Amino acid sequence: MNLDRPDTIAALIDHTLLKPDSPRADIARLCAEARRAAFASVCVNPFWVRFAKSELEGSPARVCTVIGFPLGANETETKVAEAQIALAHGAGELDVVQNIGALRSGDTQFVREELKKLADLAHTGGAILKVILETGLLSAEEKKISSQLAAESGVDFVKTSTGFSPGGATVEDVSLMRSIVGSEIGVKASGGIRTLAALRDMVRAGASRIGTSSGVNILKELDLGTNSGSSATDIGNY
Repeated sequence: MNLDRPDTIAALIDHTLLKPDSPRADIARLCAEARRAAFASVCVNPFWVRFAKSELEGSPARVCTVIGFPLGANETETKVAEAQIALAHGAGELDVVQNIGALRSGDTQFVREELKKLADLAHTGGAILKVILETGLLSAEEKKISSQLAAESGVDFVKTSTGFSPGGATVEDVSLMRSIVGSEIGVKASGGIRTLAALRDMVRAGASRIGTSSGVNILKELDLGTNSGSSATDIGNY
C-alpha cells in the first residue's frame, strides 16, 4: 500500500462528525468534503443518515452511522431497532458499541450473540458491521477476548474507540487486535488520529480503516504536486 498517494489515504478514511451539537450545515460540509476527496465514508449520528445519503447521491462514499453510541449499554432490542432504522434510511456501514459491562462481567455468550444478531441484520441489508471495543476501558486480556468474540460473531471490522471515553487508538492496541482477528476481518483505528504520521503508524500496525475528523487536514499534509498519480485537482480545494 502506497501511503504517499492521496487517493490511497482517502480510501482508508471514515470522515467523521459525531458531535451532538453539529448543525445541518456542518453535515453538508462533511459530505461535500467526502465527495471531493473520495473518502471511504462519512460517519454521522443516526439522525443525519437520510440527509447524508441524499448529499452523497452519486458518490462512492458510503454513509456510516453509530449504534448503541457511545456507551454500548442499550438492550439488544434497542440496538437492533436502531440498526433497522439506519439501514432503512440508507446507511451502508454500522459502527456498534459492544456491551462493555457485559464483556467485563464475563458474559461472553451474550456479547457474541448480540454481535451475531447485528452482523446478520447488517449483512441482510447489504451493509457492513464494525464493533467498537472501547479499548481505553479494557484490560489487555479483555481486548483479546472482545476481539475474538467479534471475529466469532461474523462482524466485518473491530474498531478501537468511540472518541468519547478516556484513551483512543494506539499502535499497540491495533497490533493486538490484528493479531487476534487475523487477515479476514478489518481493523478500524479511531480516536485521536489527527496527523498523516499517526495514520501511517496505525496502518503499519494493521489498521485497514481510519476513523477521524481530521481527514482533510491529513490530506493537506501530503505534497500533492510531487505524489505520482494524484494532483491537487484530484482531491479538490478545501
